[in-house]
Amino acid sequence: MASSIKTVILFLLPLLLAYSVLAAPDITDGGDKPGPEIDDGGGDKPVPGNNDGASDYAKPAFEPEFMGAWVIDNPNAGVAAMQLQLMPNDQIVWFDTTSLGASGYKLPEGTPCPINPDANNQPDCYAHGIAYDWKTSKYRPLTLQGDAWCSSGNLWPNGNLMATGGTFSGDKAIRVIANDDPKGDFTTKIGALADTRWYSSNQVLPDGSSVVLGGRDSYSYEIVPPQMEFKPKRFDLPFMQQTTEPPLGPGRPVENNLYPFLFLLPDGNIFLFANNRAITFEPATGKTVKEFPVLPGGSRNYPPSGSAALFPLKLTADNAPVIPEIVICGGNQPNAYELVDARHVTEKQFLPALQDCNRIQPMAADAAWIPEQNMPSPRTMGDLIHLANGDMLMLNGAKKGTSGWEDATEANLTPVLYTPYKPMGQRFKELTPTTIARMYHSCSALLPDTRVLVAGSNMHQFYTFDTEFPTELRVEKFSPPYLDPALETERTQIDPANTDAVLKYGKPFKITAALMEKQPLVLGEVKVTLLYPPFTTHGFSQNQRMIVPAITSVQNGVITAVAPPSGQIAPPGYYIMFVSHLGIPGAGIWVHID
Repeated sequence: MASSIKTVILFLLPLLLAYSVLAAPDITDGGDKPGPEIDDGGGDKPVPGNNDGASDYAKPAFEPEFMGAWVIDNPNAGVAAMQLQLMPNDQIVWFDTTSLGASGYKLPEGTPCPINPDANNQPDCYAHGIAYDWKTSKYRPLTLQGDAWCSSGNLWPNGNLMATGGTFSGDKAIRVIANDDPKGDFTTKIGALADTRWYSSNQVLPDGSSVVLGGRDSYSYEIVPPQMEFKPKRFDLPFMQQTTEPPLGPGRPVENNLYPFLFLLPDGNIFLFANNRAITFEPATGKTVKEFPVLPGGSRNYPPSGSAALFPLKLTADNAPVIPEIVICGGNQPNAYELVDARHVTEKQFLPALQDCNRIQPMAADAAWIPEQNMPSPRTMGDLIHLANGDMLMLNGAKKGTSGWEDATEANLTPVLYTPYKPMGQRFKELTPTTIARMYHSCSALLPDTRVLVAGSNMHQFYTFDTEFPTELRVEKFSPPYLDPALETERTQIDPANTDAVLKYGKPFKITAALMEKQPLVLGEVKVTLLYPPFTTHGFSQNQRMIVPAITSVQNGVITAVAPPSGQIAPPGYYIMFVSHLGIPGAGIWVHID
């Protein structure tokens, strides 16, 4: 009996210490709530998941002193990354427009030059898309049919990439590249969509189909199944017209609601944010479920181009209700675009970007916007992406202006670590800056090795190199603070051969893992994360989603956890699975959830 009591005390002491040190007050007036109830029946009992910002560990996580590091991964990839998607075959597909002249990648001698319908049906001997192997830094050309300029996309459950829309001959196109063919190219179907989709956004649904929503003069959405052949169906969405800033004259759009922010909620509805307003709606019918208060401060979508992300969804073994929370950061004033774009003015005025962030829990009965701590610097056109350990990273963008050709200045070179559940005032940490401006038409992606790949930036109509912000063809990789060399021995290693690669909804799964020096992992000191890799363009990572499954035991180097309960929490498809030890992740592996 005495031994059992001693075990309980030893287990609870570090847990209580961690909670008191690391747990941040819930900014939605939940700061006085008690911490999660702990089952103290023994040292190997699980620590329940939680959604209120409490620590993920039973003892304080490591706080790396390392501020991050940048390296050039490739000095010239030939094509600027306007749109980017990491695929489960470890190739990163990115592509540009086909209607604005040559890229920096001329096709090899002897390669047939495809006819370009958006360049007067002339042969086009330049690649406008590539498949980039992030492990070797080598790349190969891809063929785009129908201009994919400012398009959208998502992965199918089988790992195929579907890119949707664009402009000119590609405004209703879908383009698919197969995941199981390492030398594959796009297969394209022109005119497949129900409406034109230029500057639209996608969101994968629980059955693996996707909502494709919005776009210039397209006040609608449609549901596209994961297949090439389908009958398109269009749903009117008046909200998109209501949130559009009217044009100032023929050919002088303002809009402020392009590339709307979309998030699938655990109840199956879609959270939609456009300009400065938000609703949730039923994707099967288009019915508005809830309207939210106006978010003050400015406009957040293209062209002011703020950033948005869904916080990691923390699950419990008994499938307790999940509390989703969304953050929106940056952007600019509603009139910022009309003061800077050449279609509106001859002398550009670069308004400072917004510096604020705001959070909302959209499924709460009294959902309201809650001010977050301000970012360390203003940011427009920045990316906001999940890191392997559940923290977030802000990078890229500018401090003044908007999206658009030559419409921004003062590149924001400094990435920021965002830890939303730390105490107010401690949530943002500026990291080592890059020396390369990544502004309009730049992208980033978290890699399975836990680094971040960064590519693109083209402020100009054509590829332009003799200017302050040249078209950028270099590719970088950024090592976040958790890659601190001093913490190398705290990194985890997953044994793929003895780890479940297919996760079934609601079922237990096993991960065999250890620390770098083969030391065993301990319950309460490990965390599993599952990342759905996003399609990133124009500062919005479409479909980005991180799941934190509940761990039920850690024994003899085997972690047992519970897979997400349904497609409403985790749409079917490929995810990168990471294991972190007190905030320090090791390399991830691809798994499939269905």
